[in-house]
Amino acid sequence: MNALERLAATIATRKQADPESSWTARLLAKGPEKCAEKFGEEAIEAIIEVVKGDQARLTSEAADVLYHLLVMLAARDVSLADVLAELERREGTSGLDEKASRP
Repeated sequence: MNALERLAATIATRKQADPESSWTARLLAKGPEKCAEKFGEEAIEAIIEVVKGDQARLTSEAADVLYHLLVMLAARDVSLADVLAELERREGTSGLDEKASRP
């Protein structure tokens, strides 16, 4: 199990935790919309660091983006395994072909 899988597993267990004892549980208790808002904020911060060119800050913000993405997915009961399965399904398909196949 890699760090991303361990993080996803931790987030899944925090869904049942007391929001007073866990930031993740508190965020999940606020609902999917708040989780999505936090993800968006972190994504914007990562974009800013891309523009600035600060690799260390970008690395940190990218970690925040991944965390908040996993929380947002968990808020809608979508697992990392589900996302990985979708990526595997797309593997070997041109990005242009995959995009053209969407309705």
